[in-house]
Amino acid sequence: MTQLWLKMTACDLGRGIDNGSISPLALVKTYINAIKKHPLQNEIYTNVSSLRALKEAEQAEVRAKNNTRLSMLDGVPISWKDLFDSKDINTEAGTLLLSGRVPQSDAVVLQHATKAGLVCLGKTHMSELAFSGLGLNPMTKTTPCINNLDAVSGGSSSGAAGSVAFNLASIGIGSDTGGSVRVPAAWNDLVGLKTTSGDISLEGVVPLCPKFDTIGPLCRNVEDASVIYSILKNKDYTPIKSRKSLQLMRLEGITKEGIENLPLMAFNDACAKISGKDIKITKDRFPILEKLLSLSGIIYTFEAYQVWGKVLEKEGKKMYPEILNRFMAGKNYSQNEYKDAWTIVNNIRADWINFTQEFDAVILPTSPILPPNKSKLLSNSSYYKRANLLALRNTRIGNMLGLCSITLPTSQPSCGFTIMGAPFSELNLLSIAAKIESDMA
Repeated sequence: MTQLWLKMTACDLGRGIDNGSISPLALVKTYINAIKKHPLQNEIYTNVSSLRALKEAEQAEVRAKNNTRLSMLDGVPISWKDLFDSKDINTEAGTLLLSGRVPQSDAVVLQHATKAGLVCLGKTHMSELAFSGLGLNPMTKTTPCINNLDAVSGGSSSGAAGSVAFNLASIGIGSDTGGSVRVPAAWNDLVGLKTTSGDISLEGVVPLCPKFDTIGPLCRNVEDASVIYSILKNKDYTPIKSRKSLQLMRLEGITKEGIENLPLMAFNDACAKISGKDIKITKDRFPILEKLLSLSGIIYTFEAYQVWGKVLEKEGKKMYPEILNRFMAGKNYSQNEYKDAWTIVNNIRADWINFTQEFDAVILPTSPILPPNKSKLLSNSSYYKRANLLALRNTRIGNMLGLCSITLPTSQPSCGFTIMGAPFSELNLLSIAAKIESDMA
């Protein structure tokens, strides 16, 4: 019976704890044993915080017996990407540059989760300093894809996705700067929520690009995403209501350039499945999208270099060359070029809001490619660069436009369906996603 717990949604686990059919202590022991016995443990987790998890589960057990549970997910075990500070536990952001770094306090979002009674299972592997959408990390460990063990799992929240997909956590908390929640979620058949920049506190989170870094969960369904979203914000949870009808814009143009057959087929099939009398889908394209994406190379690399450049100038040899080169590209741009690029981006963002105002949301394929082969990425630099750019191309649209976004799994393995909403409209986006999730079932 306890092995079935590993495949349950976080909310179902919470309901089981609430009705007394699941013991928080037995639950966390089940997860810890599963992690320790799993052949990919070291490729998914950087650290399993057993002592902390057991202590937190014991406290949740007492609360459950006393009917004083702190939240719907009190006693539910989750994992944390290794860029969230955790007290007395190594937090190294997937890089040898931060080897041995041990924070003295938890990140604010981890504090919020602990306040709600969630159990911290440990930290998960990631791309170095979160600057890759592939999840390949030759310097530490590479988490494989649930659907193809020879392929990467997507980045940078690679271990976060692996922890849920391989049934070693109920939810994985990740970060998304250009697609780092949504790509691994899509490739591992999960729901992944990218929040709006500035919506959730980044205090105690190792930075990459401060104006783009966001926090979001990778989980099994929209309900889990909505509950953990409220917890990360330290807000009371109000159950979302699925929308009765929707007007959706299907974003055409660059989103389909270079797309592989299966992701396109999966997206088309999903659109056909949900399209009907209560969901209307209109195809359209945003003419200046190519211009917007062309500016990402300036803005992302400039910000990343400002944060990490001085360290990398001295210790760059500790980083995988492909990722190091992305950081160092930021040296090529001036402060004026960066400011000018942002002026254009802000104008395009305003144009987008006007362009899409008649629609409830915009939909597109999450990633135009399937998970690439790990060995080929390591041996072929041009293949690596092309795969990394394509993996993040569609997701980066949401980041550059300053939107919130969610990816849902489709009937085709490793193919995601993205829904983009207006900035700071996460609750509305989740209600839309609940409707689409139901209609896609």
